[in-house]
Amino acid sequence: MSRSPRVLAAVAVSAAAVLAAPAAPAVAAARFTPGAPGAGDPYFPDMGNGGYDVAHYDIGLRYDPATKGIRAVTRVKARATQNLSRFDLDFLGPLTISSLKVDGRKASYKRTGAQELVITPPGGLRKNRTFTVTVAYSGVPQTVNDEALGTSGWIPTADGAVMLNQPIGAATVFPVNDHPSDKATYTFTLSAPSGLTTLANGDLRGRSTKGGWTTTRWDVRNPMASELSMFAIGKYDTLSGRTKGGVPNLTATDRVQAVTAGDARKFHDQTGQVTDFEASLYGRYPFTSTGGIVVKAGVGYALETQGRPVYDLGRRPGAIPDGGLLAHELGHQWFGDAVSPARWSDIWLNEGFATYSEWLYAERFEGTPVQTSFDQAYKAPADSALWKGKVADPGRDHIFDGLVYARGAMAVHALRKTIGDRSFYRLLREWPAAHRYGNASTADFVRFAGRLAHKNVDGWAKTWLYSEGKPSV
Repeated sequence: MSRSPRVLAAVAVSAAAVLAAPAAPAVAAARFTPGAPGAGDPYFPDMGNGGYDVAHYDIGLRYDPATKGIRAVTRVKARATQNLSRFDLDFLGPLTISSLKVDGRKASYKRTGAQELVITPPGGLRKNRTFTVTVAYSGVPQTVNDEALGTSGWIPTADGAVMLNQPIGAATVFPVNDHPSDKATYTFTLSAPSGLTTLANGDLRGRSTKGGWTTTRWDVRNPMASELSMFAIGKYDTLSGRTKGGVPNLTATDRVQAVTAGDARKFHDQTGQVTDFEASLYGRYPFTSTGGIVVKAGVGYALETQGRPVYDLGRRPGAIPDGGLLAHELGHQWFGDAVSPARWSDIWLNEGFATYSEWLYAERFEGTPVQTSFDQAYKAPADSALWKGKVADPGRDHIFDGLVYARGAMAVHALRKTIGDRSFYRLLREWPAAHRYGNASTADFVRFAGRLAHKNVDGWAKTWLYSEGKPSV
């Protein structure tokens, strides 16, 4: 609605006088405040940041074997969720920044604390405004060695490197809002000398060679948590095709691992078989491609990197993942990747269901009933570490313990017994579909299961998720 001032005029013989309406008060200046330097996760208070939501990362990276280092430019496209005076990205280690701009204009920055890159743009960023941060940097990225959680981040290998980021590590390679609650799409443009292979999450969109350097481009079109991003640089043999269900499938094996051509084919085909099997249980495969990479990185674990899990089997030359391990990491594509934890305390929703995926695989392909797998796990003595702590809140240093994996899977089976097979198998499909590409908490899951089954499951949750000790069965 518009409004005109009222004008009063009085006419006199000698003069005229006009009474003007009072001037409107000045519009209050917008108030800009700093974004939070953390995502509010008690397990990892320095990880993640507030005040914005990332939509896309565009990471261009060149690896030089002569220096073992990188030169990179990362563009972060984000939307302000408040009026921002400044904001943080996570950026960890000795990489040297040569340029930092916000929307093409030079911005001031400082590096503080454990991993904070504090950025002050030339002017405030209004709420809901989309902006782009461009950071150019170089150096040899840091490897994270955590006594409780293992090795992550940038991991040098015999002929290149692997990036593995759970729960921390992405910030050693690129500036990032490093918490699962802020998912984004990604583009990786990776360059290396032509004798090396470059691999990443997502779909290969191009390959070119110039001046002895080969560049590949990979697009991740479904939202991904930063801890699930990966790339590998080295000498790899690759196979590509489709699963019988039609999902594009790309696998690779590190030549240092000396996997035979026959075993590489078996790994490829079994990856497709397990992907299709789990899609029959959990619903449509959630990403644009599946696959996996066998590496020799010395980390001693496999990781459910989105769409293309990484398997470190370096202590067993020539080895490939067995069916149970494939079932675990590919099961994560629904439980942990498509639906990610709201906080790290909710990680049992990843690992409990991935371990249960192993049990379902063993029943279908190896003749071991799920109940037998449960019974074997339940045999653990009452004073063992398996029964110490709470599944739904294991503590920062215990997110990769048996408490989360085996006891988490037992909790899943106990829920199945509570709500019955019909509701349980519906749950396996409807839970990842309802929260696809988002985040969910333990409380969200308990409510969802109860509503779906039309049954009160609070007793199950109290016994299996929120209490310590060995439950009676």
